[in-house]
Amino acid sequence: MLDRRRMMALGMAGLATGPALARPATAPAHTLSNAQATREARTLYAWLWSQYGRHTLTGQQEQGYNPEGAQRELAYLQQVTGRQPAILGLDYIDPRDDDGVTARALAWARSGGIVTLCWHWGAPDIGTGYENSKKDFDVAAALRAGTPQNRLMLAQMDHVAALLKRLQAARVPVLWRPFHEFSGDWFWWGKHGPDAFKALWRLMYDRYRRLHGLDHLIWVLGWAGQNVDPAYYPGRATVDIAGADIYVADHGNLAPMFGQVKAIVGDTVPICLHENGPVPDPALLGPQADWLWFMTWHTRWLTGADQNTPDQLKRYFASDRYLTRDELPAMLRAPR
Repeated sequence: MLDRRRMMALGMAGLATGPALARPATAPAHTLSNAQATREARTLYAWLWSQYGRHTLTGQQEQGYNPEGAQRELAYLQQVTGRQPAILGLDYIDPRDDDGVTARALAWARSGGIVTLCWHWGAPDIGTGYENSKKDFDVAAALRAGTPQNRLMLAQMDHVAALLKRLQAARVPVLWRPFHEFSGDWFWWGKHGPDAFKALWRLMYDRYRRLHGLDHLIWVLGWAGQNVDPAYYPGRATVDIAGADIYVADHGNLAPMFGQVKAIVGDTVPICLHENGPVPDPALLGPQADWLWFMTWHTRWLTGADQNTPDQLKRYFASDRYLTRDELPAMLRAPR
């Protein structure tokens, strides 16, 4: 049986032959929703497709609202497993740390890792931070041009666009996961039902693509696992990767949730576990739960004794199924 690095090399050889990022004629059209996507985004997306169903990328969310603790999870994983996750999750949750988040994302990409970003967006007319992201906001008014809510929402959207543009200038593709857990009712963007959410998603997609020219984004749609409702799906034209999340007390494969997402998107996009508590047991993954990546949440979700024991983490990160940062191809590394 081929070892995992040999399998990786064969996968990349297939991508490198023939026309740029050529694909078999019988395969689905594995292209980004944005026809103007940067070379780096297209390269990453093609590689992700080449791994989907074969490997699962390890991921870790940092403590974005705590700059002093932002590296603790990575240091812990290095100590316990001897490895670093393939994907680092960051969050524009606190404007005081916006520059820090952007700098850490750039450093991670230059180290050979993959970056995913989310945004716990506080209600635009109340304030920033996690607690304010759970307060209500008049989305209907915000979707009407010229209202105070609309002006506030667009100004804040544009502020984050400027941060993302720095990463594009540095040739860093981003797995962009806005409005996460939209099918729940705890964040303001999920409190007003599927039509309001889809309007928000499409507005951001269009504004970021057409006004700001953010062509390095790979758009990740993340359902709340308690309600994987197809009514919230904005369509393949604005979605590149779909996922769902739920925080459980075991290391199961969450196959029922994977199946719910697949029933909506089929084989048109890869499916990820965009947040999780305990790391799933890689031995349980397969066709019924082919998660492209997992993204363990920070603090107690990683280090709590009832979540992931050091022995489990060491075994899981060394498994053939899971890929860590040292196993990513050199072509994904951002230039210095």
